[in-house]
Amino acid sequence: MSHAPTPRRPVSLGPAPAAVMAFDVGGTDMKAGIVDASGAIRGLRRVATPLSGNRTAEAVLDCVAGLAADLAGEFPDIHVAAAGLMVPGLVDSAAGTGIFSANLGWRNYPFTLEAERRLGVPVAFGHDVGSAGSAELRLGAAKGFSDVVVMILGTGIAGAVFSGGRPVAAGGYAGELGHALVPDPSGKGTAILESVGSAGAIAQRYTALTGTEVNGARGVLRLALAHDATAQQIWMDAIEALAFSIAQCVNIIGTEAVVVGGGLSEAGEELLAPLRRRVDELLTFHRRPQILKAQLGQNAGLIGAALQARMLLTPAGVST
Repeated sequence: MSHAPTPRRPVSLGPAPAAVMAFDVGGTDMKAGIVDASGAIRGLRRVATPLSGNRTAEAVLDCVAGLAADLAGEFPDIHVAAAGLMVPGLVDSAAGTGIFSANLGWRNYPFTLEAERRLGVPVAFGHDVGSAGSAELRLGAAKGFSDVVVMILGTGIAGAVFSGGRPVAAGGYAGELGHALVPDPSGKGTAILESVGSAGAIAQRYTALTGTEVNGARGVLRLALAHDATAQQIWMDAIEALAFSIAQCVNIIGTEAVVVGGGLSEAGEELLAPLRRRVDELLTFHRRPQILKAQLGQNAGLIGAALQARMLLTPAGVST
């Protein structure tokens, strides 16, 4: 087991009645750590997500149990009273069920029940991107806003939606922004957003059009800044698709802030400045949203998992 890199800036969650463990399961890797009662993150771990066909859910939970034992051994004086477990795909957090994960292969798996059996403490269960969004809302870029959309732009696109400061879950079906339809850049019909606006799509489209392999979306951006016409067009196609979806969110749910995270957000103002301009052009009378870069980095989901676990604690530090 390896230690995860240090976060970009130290994050403290503030005091709580007791310590919790947090687990953030992604399609590629898993992160784990303890948040002690003072709010400090301790013993960060990152390991590869185990893939085991139709037993992947069980393999993930076995890995979670192993990480928990490893952390308990490193911090024997810290009593953990609850845990948070976040996974990708469609999630029904109220039922404690992973409804479906295309990448990891589970359907209707009882994560809360099985995690509590392995860990021996109450477990808060939810969606990985929703968890990251909650962390950005409480402690990061969206702090102070109530009506927020968090967009994670990576290999695909996932999102989390908040209205009045509360997550919009819809039984796990809300926030699938990557599958929203946008105008196809060809001018014919529509495409799903993540096939145009994700980091993965930007690189794939450049290679498909030119036959030249590139170092991901950052390679395409580098070429665009060097006046490569194809790269410039692909970059602007991504901006157009993302702006279209953001404008739809603003028109339908009155979004006041959009937080952009994931690998593509590392482009900074080369992404955000034209995105703000295009959203402004697409909106009529509506208020213009703040479009902000995520602040909590790669540990946002883990922080969100800890925040949800803390909600299971009573003031006396005893699990409910």
